[in-house]
This record gives sequence, structure tokens and C-alpha cells, in this order.
Amino acid sequence: MRTRTAWPVIPTTFVCALALVFGCNQGESSTPSPQASAPTAPRAAVTPPSPPPAPTPAEATAPAATPKSAEAKLAPTQGNQAHGTVTFTPAEGGVRVVVHVEGLEMGAHGFHVHEKGDCSAPDASSAGGHFAPHGSPHGAPDAEPSHRHVGDLGNLEADASGKADADRIDSMIELEGDASVIGKAVIVHENKDDFTTQPSGNAGARIACGVIEGTAGTPSTAPGTAPAPKAETPSAPAPPPTH
Repeated sequence: MRTRTAWPVIPTTFVCALALVFGCNQGESSTPSPQASAPTAPRAAVTPPSPPPAPTPAEATAPAATPKSAEAKLAPTQGNQAHGTVTFTPAEGGVRVVVHVEGLEMGAHGFHVHEKGDCSAPDASSAGGHFAPHGSPHGAPDAEPSHRHVGDLGNLEADASGKADADRIDSMIELEGDASVIGKAVIVHENKDDFTTQPSGNAGARIACGVIEGTAGTPSTAPGTAPAPKAETPSAPAPPPTH
């Protein structure tokens, strides 16, 4: 009688485990691996716009320069011959007033600064009244400030040839500020100023008139002011691209 060879019994659980392992390996091998994405080039760094410059104090506008001197050219009013010049120059103690007039009748003639720089009227009435910014009454040039006009310059004394010269320092006249005579008018009167009669000393008609004009003394650069920036030279345009 033939002897049968006994095959070893393989447990079912082991067979199932092999099947699962084999199937998983098959699935992994059949699934293509995802392609690695190409590395993304880094973006160029964006430079943020530069912040606006901090505000700087506005450039100081050069103030109107104080004139070094002033001058009036006297011209005769209608029917008269008086003419000449008056200069005003800063001096210790006030403003130096130098006068030279010709064409006068011999004797004293009232001499004042008037409030308007306008000699257009034939009789110079367009120059207005005496220059009196402080509201003081009319008086002599050597009176206290509270008893004279800024424009009260006294009398001119003409000689037999009709010429009058004067040179004095006045403590109330100024070339800037409220008491500045710049832009006012100088008047020579027909008669003597009595220094008492209000508001003009009873000096009579106006026989010569001249507008006071300043001679500016402006420095090249005002103190504390930065020099003007240099103009930028434009760069040459880039050449066109070659093809």
C-alpha cells in the first residue's frame, strides 16, 4: 500500500497576510510617483518707495532791506522856480538830513515831510498833510517828540541868490518802521513856519515837491538764509536699443 506524503497545513491567516502584502506592493509599484515640482525662482525683493523727506522750515524770504540812504529830487510847483535835492542818511543819534535848494525868494521857508509821496497836483496838494504817524501836534524840529510831527523839519534860510543849504541830524525821522519817510514827500513852502499855528505853521503855499526814494542796501544772502540750491544738470538721454 502506497504511503501518502503529508503536506504541511499552512494556516489560512498566513496565506491572507501574504496576499495583502503582495497586493500592496503591486499597488505601490503601479502608482506613478508624483513628479517633483520645479523649484520656484524667488521673487525679486521689492524696494518700498522712499519716504518723503522730512519737512524743512520754509526758506526765509529775504526781508526788504533797510535803505542805506534816501533822496528826494525837488521840482517846482506850477508858477514857481524852486528846485533842489534832499538826502537822508543814517547817523548816530538819528538820520542826517542834507538840503540844497535854489530858486527861492530870500528869507525863511517852511520845510516839511508830507504824508503822501505824490507830487502830481500842480500845487502839490496831492502830497497831503504833514507826516505825523504818532498823532502829535505841529511844532519845531527841536521840540519834544510829543510836541512835533515826524515831518517837522523847521525852516530853510535862502540867501540873496535864492539858495538855501541845511545839514542837521533829526532824532525822529527813520528809514524803516512806522516813522520811515521812504515813500513820503518833501515840501518847501512859500513862507516861514511859525512852529505854532496848527496844523502846518502857517507856512503858506507849496512851491517845491519831491518824493523820497530809498537806496536799497540788500546783502547778497540774507542772514540765516540757506543759499539757493544749484540747478541740476539734465543727464543725456540713453541711446536707442540696437536690433
